Formats: sequence, structure tokens, C-alpha cells
Amino acid sequence: MSKHNQKHLTLSNRTYIEQELLQKSTFSFIGEALNKDPSTISKEVRRYSKTVPAKYSYKCYLCKHYKDCDLMSKEMKCVKYKQNSRYCVYHCKKCYRINPTNICPYFLPYKCDKINKPPYICNYCEDYKSCPLDKKIYDAAYAQKQYEKNLYNSRKGINMTPEELQELNDLISPLILKGQPLSHIFAVHADEIPVCRRTLYNYLDQRVFQARNIDLPRRVRYKKRKKQSAPIKSKNLQQVYRNKRTYVDFERFMEAHPDLDVVEMDTVKGGRNKGKCLLTLLFRSCSFMIVILMPDCTQRSVIKAINDLTEALGIRTFKKYFPVILTDNGSEFKNPWDIEKTESGTHRTYVFYCDPYVSNQKGRLEKNHEYIRYVIPKGRSMYRYTQEDINLMTSHINSTARDSLNGTTPFDLAALLLDTKIPALAGQIKIPADDVCLKPSLIEDNVSKRNIASLEGGDIND
Repeated sequence: MSKHNQKHLTLSNRTYIEQELLQKSTFSFIGEALNKDPSTISKEVRRYSKTVPAKYSYKCYLCKHYKDCDLMSKEMKCVKYKQNSRYCVYHCKKCYRINPTNICPYFLPYKCDKINKPPYICNYCEDYKSCPLDKKIYDAAYAQKQYEKNLYNSRKGINMTPEELQELNDLISPLILKGQPLSHIFAVHADEIPVCRRTLYNYLDQRVFQARNIDLPRRVRYKKRKKQSAPIKSKNLQQVYRNKRTYVDFERFMEAHPDLDVVEMDTVKGGRNKGKCLLTLLFRSCSFMIVILMPDCTQRSVIKAINDLTEALGIRTFKKYFPVILTDNGSEFKNPWDIEKTESGTHRTYVFYCDPYVSNQKGRLEKNHEYIRYVIPKGRSMYRYTQEDINLMTSHINSTARDSLNGTTPFDLAALLLDTKIPALAGQIKIPADDVCLKPSLIEDNVSKRNIASLEGGDIND
């Protein structure tokens, strides 16, 4: 690996180069000061130097014998030229009307050999003012402007043939239209995609694919949030249910038991405060999520869902994989005693609560709720959904590759870290990567088919 700095030159670097060239410093000296190879400085000077036109334009001034020219005789006066151009056989050195290459037999072009040798410019030359040739000048501001222009042009447009672009479109667009995030697409098809993710976003911005920015879940600009006043906190935050179950207690407990897994728990409501809702449970170790459809968002429904899960898995399996549950301060979770113990009084887990208004303390589950909202948008009622619909949605969510899991899916990690019967009893199956769909149509199609079947069977009740 090169010991020199590989970053692009900045305006301050170019200003330093300009000043050192005026002091006749060598490329090696400048490169050592900037931690650059001397060839880098040489390429910079030759690439971004500008041409300054000569001060005088008449041809005679370009003759090598201009300063000691004695061709003007006493008989040849410029007055004669004004009277009759035929009398002017030779030109004088002050005559700018005649091209010396066509008239003077002694014309010898003035050449400068210095420009072909380092430093390839005229910044430091002692004959700068008297030289009749065009000048090569290195100017830091001009060089920076040209660099930025070249950088922009090099990254503009599509660096692919039409055939390659169409092939990439055939691969990317169908997957994006299914609602798959780019992280999942890259994790599965990294070897087939010839560009990086940033370039793919640029192509989407330029609208070269069938899919558009609006088809990406997080690409659409969020609505600007209104400034809210500070929430009014309750005077009595230490309610009875939080006694020895605060987030500080949770951190102390995990320090004493670092080998235990943590399950984050929360609810997702539909379009109304009342009605069906979802109970979500996420294993921190693998981001695998279980979603249970409840008839309402009450303490009784939460406790019943936990009891049913315990009965399905068995008390030993539940205690092993649900040792600690971390949840928020929702009213449906304010009965930790019945959550921690079975109906017969057997202890099965420990419940802890996040601090009020600090949802990032269980941020992994909050992030997974975003995937749920791709399929069930906020405000949509869940009264038509069944547990089979929710299991299908959860299977697709758990089959989505994540950047946070190094390109793997929660299903892959669950196969290593959880009991194999947990996904099976939760009604989930792994979905092939290209079949993953995170759009409302995923479960709406099932609902429509079920409604058609019920109508054909004569049951008109919704």
C-alpha cells in the first residue's frame, strides 16, 4: 500500500502548490510537504494549467531577431507604405501590418524550450513580462474550478450500455415493486448487480428504471413534523407496576445475567382505538418477530396471548427463550404479575419497562413495526384480517435480509439461535428471497379471495 495520501487535492493544497511554484520549488519538495507523490503534483500542474494569450499580437514580435533587427534602411520609410504598399519590400520591426513569415526572409520563430520541462509553466520565469509567446499559468482558483467540473462530468450520465441497463432493470424493478428494500435486494443479488447501492439510488433519481423513487419504502420525503411542546409528564412516574421493573433495573439485571436473551414486546393498533390489534414479540439476538392478532388492546387480551403461547411452546421452552421481556408503559402491559406467572402461579419470565417517551430503548422492535406498516398502512382497520393473514405477513418480514444482520435474514439466525418449533408453532415459513413482498396486496388478496368464497357459499355476513 502506498504511504502517500490518496485523497483528492483540495483548494488549500492547490493554493500551496501555486505559492511554491512562484518560489521555484520542485515537485518533490511540494509532494513531500503535501504527503503526495511528485507525479501527482506534476499531473496536477499539467492538467489544470491555463493559457494566457500574449500581450502583443503582431507577427514581427514573434521573431527571434526582433530586439536586434536592423532591416530598416534610411531609404525605407513607413511613410512610403502609407502612400504605396509596393514600395515596402521589407518590414521594419515596428510594423504590425505585414506578416513577416511571408515578407521577411530572415524571420526565425521565437521558441521557448523551458515550457517542455518541469515545472511546465511560466509562473516563475524571469522573462515572463518580455516573452512574446502565450503563457502557461497555474492558478489555484482556476484549477479547483476545472477539477470540480471534471468530477461532475465524470459522474454524470449512465455508465452502462442500453442492454446492460435493461438487464439491470429486469432484475431490480420487479423486486422493488414487491416492496423489497434495497438492502434485501443487494444481500440476495449482490453478485448480479454491477453497481453499488449509491449508484442505484442515482439511477432511480434519473428515472431510468421502471420502478420509481415513490416505490421505495423510505425514499419518499417525510412530511415535515410540527413542533410540539414538551410532553406533560405524570407527577407519579413510579407506579406500582414499575416497582423494581424500570429500565435502570433492567440494565442492572442484564449485567448480572448477560447470557439471557431479551424479547421486546409492543402492540400495533389499527385505524380505531378499539378493535383488533397486533401483539409483537421480537428476539433481540436474531431480530425474529412473532405477531399475534388480538381481538382488542386490553390487559386481558395480552395475558391470554402470552398464556396461549406458553401452552403451545411448553413452560420449559418458554422460560428458556422468553426469560426477559422489555416493553413500554402502555395500559395493556400494566399487569406484569400475570405476565410473569402462569395461571397456576409458576414463574415464567421477568418483565421490565422502558422509560416514558424513550421508545428507542426497544428500537429494534420499533424498526420492525415499520415493515408491518408497509403491509398494513397506518389508519387501516384490521377487522377483516385473520391470524393466517398475519402469519403470512410476518413470514415475509422475517424473510427480509437486513443490513443490521450483515445481509442475513431473521429466519437464518433463528435457525441457529432458537428452537426450531418456535417458527413452526408461530405459523411462519421461510419465503424465497425473490418472492418476498412487503405491499398491502400481500394480505389483501387473501382477504378478497376469502370474501368471494364466503359469498359463493351463501354467507353474506362480513
